[in-house]
Amino acid sequence: MAFEQHLVNCSAAMGTSVPPVWYDQPVFYFTNPAAITGPYDDVPMAPGTAQYDYELEVAAVIGRPGSDLAPADAEAYIAGYVLFCDWSARDLQSKEMTIGLGPAKGKDTATSLGPFLVTPDELEARRSGKGYDVAMTASVNGTTYSQGNWRDLFWSFEQMLAYASRGTELQAGDVIGSGTVGTGCILELSQVHGGDRFPWLQPGDRVELDGGPLGRISAQVSPSAADRLALS
Repeated sequence: MAFEQHLVNCSAAMGTSVPPVWYDQPVFYFTNPAAITGPYDDVPMAPGTAQYDYELEVAAVIGRPGSDLAPADAEAYIAGYVLFCDWSARDLQSKEMTIGLGPAKGKDTATSLGPFLVTPDELEARRSGKGYDVAMTASVNGTTYSQGNWRDLFWSFEQMLAYASRGTELQAGDVIGSGTVGTGCILELSQVHGGDRFPWLQPGDRVELDGGPLGRISAQVSPSAADRLALS
């Protein structure tokens, strides 16, 4: 959750405020590696959700093992960056997190990656702020929804990796998501502009995420397998 605008908007949408601890350390959670999908694969609805959402993100892929990294050394452990979409069931997420744990079933149905792994040297000319000057957009059924920029990170990937590796070891192949860029999901947009203009995703919707040099994710939302079984 490294983009401040995303956290501010989502906290307001959920009726909370940004916890002060967010400004002290880069917070994160673990998600489901078995839910990875390709950049052009269909994405099923999470079973039982009526508030399905995309999240427009970047992720770093770890290239070699490392632990207790210093931020100044962390970039050397990044093999490259990919476009990343964390599909989210907002109603399930908000309910399960009232207990103080999660997200779990709100997040583990699908995560889209790809299509390119872009190495840090390929992006060097775009370095800006705590990231890179890469415009990122999302559209639903051809209508532009989200527009953000990677350079607006509050926490750099080097800081994220240093914190994530503290007291443990990052492994080659680990994928570290940035969190959503500002306005990079429907939950945020519904808070800023109202829900009627940006409805939750439904089966048949086509979501396209564009990350410039990172390429494009294009996914059609399909009914959940569990819901199909329940209707048969």
